[in-house]
Amino acid sequence: MHILIVAPEQIPVPGSGSVEICILSIAKQLAKHHKVTIISKRSSHLPVQSHMGNITVVRVTSGSARTYITSVLRYMKRKSYDFIQVDNRPFYMAKIKKAFPRTPVSIFLHSLTFVPNTSEIKNSLRKADFIIANSSSLRQKLISRFPDTAKNIHTVELGVDTSRFRPAKKSEQKASKTKYRIRGAFTVLFVGRVIPRKGVPILVKAAHLVRKHTPIHLIIVGRGSPSYIRRLKLQAYKLGVPITFTGKKSHQEIHKIYRIADCFVCPSQKHEAFGLVNVEAMASGIPVIASRNGGIQEVVKHEHNGYLVDRYQRPSEFADYLLRLAKSPSLRDKLSANGRSDVLQHFTWSQTSTKLAAIYSKAISS
Repeated sequence: MHILIVAPEQIPVPGSGSVEICILSIAKQLAKHHKVTIISKRSSHLPVQSHMGNITVVRVTSGSARTYITSVLRYMKRKSYDFIQVDNRPFYMAKIKKAFPRTPVSIFLHSLTFVPNTSEIKNSLRKADFIIANSSSLRQKLISRFPDTAKNIHTVELGVDTSRFRPAKKSEQKASKTKYRIRGAFTVLFVGRVIPRKGVPILVKAAHLVRKHTPIHLIIVGRGSPSYIRRLKLQAYKLGVPITFTGKKSHQEIHKIYRIADCFVCPSQKHEAFGLVNVEAMASGIPVIASRNGGIQEVVKHEHNGYLVDRYQRPSEFADYLLRLAKSPSLRDKLSANGRSDVLQHFTWSQTSTKLAAIYSKAISS
């Protein structure tokens, strides 16, 4: 097959956005058996066109959403593809389907952000041959908003590069802790956008409760507004919680930060469609404590590879599990081994691309 993937307009491919990371990771797997073209935003730091084996990345003029889709359609004119995948933008998908009515077109949705319950989105989704959701939770949310699309929605979970995200050697973890000046403390990692809905203040309060019983150090990785970061630093200072903010790390380097952790916490306060960071942590051999919401609970299995927190607005709920793990290295080892095994069985990019390719191949042959 010749598969076209149309990326969103905000970040070029390759890029550090979660959607762009998924696009390129999936494309690399699809390209082992198919020809793949990716259309993405133009960047002054990248060529207009580049090639990676069987993948061609074309970068077009962006700016506004309408400018971008106009540029995309201009490039696509008089070209043909066996299947077209549009990521996270129903409006673009509808425009492309109108221009290519005989070609199967899918919309790959990574969250609810770009699918508000409006008549425009409803009409756009109706034009898709397939709607791909990255979790059963996201699929159910979409069905509740747009019941008449149910028959077209397929679930394809995301994956992780298990060669990069792997359990750390003891020497690697020791070197990482030394780099961040952590001595003898139970090290807890958070990775994600540092915004209110991600629940970092809950984690800081939980660490304060744990610190009464054992040394603990928080590592917060991700971008946040300066004012919000200042508030979190002040909160940690008042509660006496040792905390390090690293800022955003490039995805090419992010796997190294997991080597520092004894535990990973995802205290999200709002619906998470999938929660890829939890898979990255599990692949890295780290037990996970996460809020029981959305697609997270399809990845984290309570008392098997981590813990799910039901009352995730309560710091004490996270603190109980943190303390349990801090006091038992053998428990951490057990959950870590189960998590790594689960990722290898269910959450690799190869498995993601195989599921997609099967859906797309069937569409072409039918």
